[in-house]
Amino acid sequence: MDEITILQANVLRTLASPRRVEILHALATGPTEVGRLAESLGVNQPNVSQHLAVLRSAGLVEAERDGREVRYRLADPDVIVACKLMRAVLERRLTRLGQMAAGGITASDPAPRSLEPLSSEVTI
Repeated sequence: MDEITILQANVLRTLASPRRVEILHALATGPTEVGRLAESLGVNQPNVSQHLAVLRSAGLVEAERDGREVRYRLADPDVIVACKLMRAVLERRLTRLGQMAAGGITASDPAPRSLEPLSSEVTI
């Protein structure tokens, strides 16, 4: 197994927490202090600090000191692009499941083009 696959699995484990994903989305608007993050999310500051420490150790956020305050920001803005892409995949899945539940389609119906993988070609 290559190193990137191992790193990817570690990042995905970090993102398994809904609160951490919520924090990343909050940081997408720009660098923010822990106290403001806690207030905007309705969570206590120690809890947000713990989540930020995990996100920081995974390399997803960075801290920058400004006097007495520490502001956190996304280490790479593409983290949010990846989160939005996964969200879109899940929204399409839920739409398809809803259509199946309503009797509009069955599991054996071919997936609409937007639900198919980007590349369906197989080379043997």
